[in-house]
Amino acid sequence: MEENKEILFARTLEGVKKLAKEQGNCISDKQIREAFAELSLSEEQLTLVFDYLKKHRIGIGQPADLDEYLSEEETNYLEEYQKSFSGKDAVSNGEREAVLLSAMAGEKAAQEKLIHLFLPQVMEIAKLYTGQGVYLEDLIGEGNLALSAGAAMLGCAEDIKDAEGMLVRMIMDAMEESIDENRQEMDKDKKILSRVNKVAAGAKELARELKRKVTIEELAEETGISLQEISDAMRMSGFAIEDLEGSNTR
Repeated sequence: MEENKEILFARTLEGVKKLAKEQGNCISDKQIREAFAELSLSEEQLTLVFDYLKKHRIGIGQPADLDEYLSEEETNYLEEYQKSFSGKDAVSNGEREAVLLSAMAGEKAAQEKLIHLFLPQVMEIAKLYTGQGVYLEDLIGEGNLALSAGAAMLGCAEDIKDAEGMLVRMIMDAMEESIDENRQEMDKDKKILSRVNKVAAGAKELARELKRKVTIEELAEETGISLQEISDAMRMSGFAIEDLEGSNTR
């Protein structure tokens, strides 16, 4: 693909994934083909798109069975979590709509009841995001916080459908933000580890040549690593780079 087509492809793929999640983790064959129509993909390329979506737990034509992707630990947690809201009186669609309307009108009792009604949905949404670096328990926690905040913000919704969509989007956004923050933190940790390893490797090599621990000044002169970078690596490692003077190795 040309560069502009690659960008369009990536954007289209993200749009398809978002639409699928909004539709209960499901998208139709027709919707996928229509989304990529501008790119004129071959059947072979579309097959790769279908495979990609399936690997990301998105059902084609019907929702994927998300329980199949859960670990034993996650399954056990969900069984316990479900006990917190199972056994309660079920409500009809009409009663659910009445609760939503009352919550939209600002009634506190209705907002509290709405939160309880949406707990199972938070759990199902969380299943969409497992395997992305954040514990299922934490995803549900983030979703519940967003649900609690959203229940008090429904006054701006135009109708019941808009209100439900608003809550779902807030729950999904909260989980995605948690995943993004975790990913950024992991990237930061990797960069720190890379810096420390770079300095440690340089110090080890120079210490082998000199047959003693080396100073940061010697290391900087011999390797070209700046004094600031060496000092930062020392601090990041907790002063535990054993071949450098000033390390807390015992």
